[in-house]
Amino acid sequence: MNQVVLMGRLTRDPEVRYSGADASTAVARYTLAVDRRFKRDGDATADFIGCVAFGRSAEFAEKYLRKGVKICISGRIQTGSYTNKDGNRVYTTDVVVENQEFAESRAASESSRAAYEAPQYQPAAAPAGPDTSGNGFMNIPDGIDEELPFA
Repeated sequence: MNQVVLMGRLTRDPEVRYSGADASTAVARYTLAVDRRFKRDGDATADFIGCVAFGRSAEFAEKYLRKGVKICISGRIQTGSYTNKDGNRVYTTDVVVENQEFAESRAASESSRAAYEAPQYQPAAAPAGPDTSGNGFMNIPDGIDEELPFA
């Protein structure tokens, strides 16, 4: 079985082209930055995975997806190769997108996109209490472990 599920942020706007045939088909290419579960030397690391979508999925990508937007995709891995203009064999690996959907709200996406485009952004430590960032989560104060029944 060849099935892939990924969640990440677009590293740039999708590049969309249309095939030259009579029934032109949209082809969208984009790269997802997918965070790794573990950090290296305390720094978060990510894999940059090439994705390609065809037809209606490509048209959706062209219309709605932008750099920094967090999406979840499912599809399959496809490998290939070609000979470049220097005569060297180049091997490729892409995810052919079968399904794609937004992984966060538009407001959260826009605020994340602003942070994504400004790498100098460092979030301050949030005080305990109700969340005012709009992401729907409440900040949990330190020392509450004693009160949790399932800790």
